[in-house]
Order: sequence, then C-alpha cells, then structure tokens
Amino acid sequence: MSSTNAAIKSPGLRSLRLQEGGLLIVIFILGLLLTFFGGTVKVPVFETNAQGERERVFRTNAQGEREPVVAEKNKFLNAQNLAQLAKDTSFIAIMAIGATFVIISGGIDLSVGAIYALASVLGAIALQRFGPDGPHAGASPWISIPLGILACVGTAVLAGFLNGGMIVALRVHPFIITLGTMAIFRGIAFVITKGQSIGGFPQAFRDLVRWEIGDGLSLVPLVVMLVVTIIGGIYLSRLATGRRIYAIGGNELASTYSGIRVNRVKLSVFIFSGLTAGIAALLSLGYYGGATSGDGQGYELNVIAAAVVGGASLSGGKGSAFGALLGALVIQLISTGIVILGINQNYSQIIIGAVVILAVVLDQLNNWLAKRRLLAN
Repeated sequence: MSSTNAAIKSPGLRSLRLQEGGLLIVIFILGLLLTFFGGTVKVPVFETNAQGERERVFRTNAQGEREPVVAEKNKFLNAQNLAQLAKDTSFIAIMAIGATFVIISGGIDLSVGAIYALASVLGAIALQRFGPDGPHAGASPWISIPLGILACVGTAVLAGFLNGGMIVALRVHPFIITLGTMAIFRGIAFVITKGQSIGGFPQAFRDLVRWEIGDGLSLVPLVVMLVVTIIGGIYLSRLATGRRIYAIGGNELASTYSGIRVNRVKLSVFIFSGLTAGIAALLSLGYYGGATSGDGQGYELNVIAAAVVGGASLSGGKGSAFGALLGALVIQLISTGIVILGINQNYSQIIIGAVVILAVVLDQLNNWLAKRRLLAN
C-alpha cells in the first residue's frame, strides 16, 4: 500500500500542481482581459437608512427635479459583479468537487443535475410547510431550518447511495446506472410537483442564505464553496481513504489485490457526489426562494466540464478539489465574459464544449509525455 501511495504522491501530484498553477494563470489573464475590454457601466448608489434597510440615493438636479444618484464602475472589476460571479460559480463548483471524487475513482455521474432537482423539490416541500402560508407557520426557525436542510441534503445523499449501491451490486458501468437514474430522479421530481414551482419558505431560512455584508454583498455561497473545497482537498490529499480513491482509479485490479475494499470506496464517492449536489440545491433554495422539477437542467455538462478542466482525468486516478473549483471558475468566467463583452450568448455552450475537448486533449498529451519519460528512464 505504501508503494501505491508513493506513486500517487509524486508524478501525479506534481502534474496536478502544475495544472492548477496553469488554471490560476488562465483565470488571471481572463480577469485582466475582461477588466480592460469590458468597459464601464452606470449603477445606482444605495445607502442604509435608520431602519437598517438599503435604499437608493437621490439628489436634486439643476432643474429642481429629483433623480437617482448613479456611479460609473468597471463592468467586471466591481464588488457586486465579483460577488455575483462567486455565487454563480459556487453551485457548479460544489457539485464539481463531488463529481471529481467519482471521476478520480474511474467512474462518472450523469445524474448530479437530477439529484439537485429532486433534492430542491423535496427540500422546498419541507420548508413550505413552515412558510408564511404553511400549516406550521409559527414554528421556531430552530426547528424549520434544520428539517428543511435534512430533507434537502438527506434526499441527495440517499440518491447518491442508490447510485453507488446499484453500481456495486449489479456490477454495471456507472455511465449506464447514472444515465437511468438521471431520468428517474427528475421524473420523480416532476410527478411530485406536477411541473409547478414550490416556494413560500420561512424568511429566516432565506435571510440565512442571503445574508449580506457591506454594499449588499451576499457571501454565504462563496463561504460554503470554500469550506467544501477545503474539506474535499483534505480528504483526498491527507487521509488514507482519499488516497484509496486515487489508487482505485489508477488500477482497480491492483487495488483489489492490495486489500482495498473497492466496492466500499466506490459507494462512498457516489454518496459524496450526492451530498455536494444536496448542498448546492440547499443554497439555491435559499437564494432563489423556489424550486421546480426543471432545476439543474444541463448541469451535468457544466459539472463534468468543471471537473475535467480542473484536471480530473476521465480515465481515473487524477484530479483535485481545488482544481474542480478553478475549473468551475474558468467556465463561469467564460460565461460572464460573453455577457460583458456583448457576444451572442448562443455561442456560450459551443465555447464551453470546445474548452472541455481542449482540456481532455491536453490531459491525453500530458499522459503520453509522462509515459515517454518513464520509458526513457
């Protein structure tokens, strides 16, 4: 087992660090380009009144008319846009970290978007009962919020467990199982809601997720994303259980003969993938205040794309939590840049798809060069 760990720690780890460093450079360059070429925008000025509420600032012009005060800011490099960028990145990044666990182990999870939708719907139903129009409207937030969290995150964990359990028990490739559960989970969400939106949550829950500081900056999604990244990174790089995920993805047969409980590890990575989808769904509920069976449609592409761009190899054995975060940020920067630069948004998916193909090609090239170096030695 020690030799396996050593193999994981040396060339693979160095390659990941180089790739993460490259992604940081790409993010820096994209940020500079958007800062210099994005232009400026006029935004209204707000202030906090005596009641602690934010309100627009007005002034009287030369004609004696009352008009709103506006400030000219860089379209990209301003606090509101960066907070929005962090919020938009957080949903995909959190799920991409869970997907990275699965991909490192040599698997794939196509159902993350459907798990996200089902968890959102069941969490919304639970929270609605404690909302202003619900049967338990007077319940304490100390009861309603934990129950809503449990319903949302618990549903996602159970869905992940079912994915992993079927893959292990039936010995069917994860692609087939998760393709099937993608349809099943979203179908269940549609049947439960009949295609309708569910809202009306306790205000305390929304205030918790949308808690703001300073000039109306909502940082809760950013903080949660960073916490999940740190925990995922420590698990993968510092704990023996995390190293086993790399070992299985690198060589499942050798891992089996070395005494690793392969089925248990496979089950755990799908549970973790479900957990991260549930966390992202919970943030979405608090931030947007509603849920439908169509939530998370197409998230599978963005989540897997973020993991792959972040350095996760689809052949298994390679990837990191920090890389998944950076991959999600690169993809979101591209989407944001398309809007800021005024490019037709219909090209967004084309560009993201091209980036994914480029990332896979570069990964294959890197693997080929690594094999050449090993043969040369």
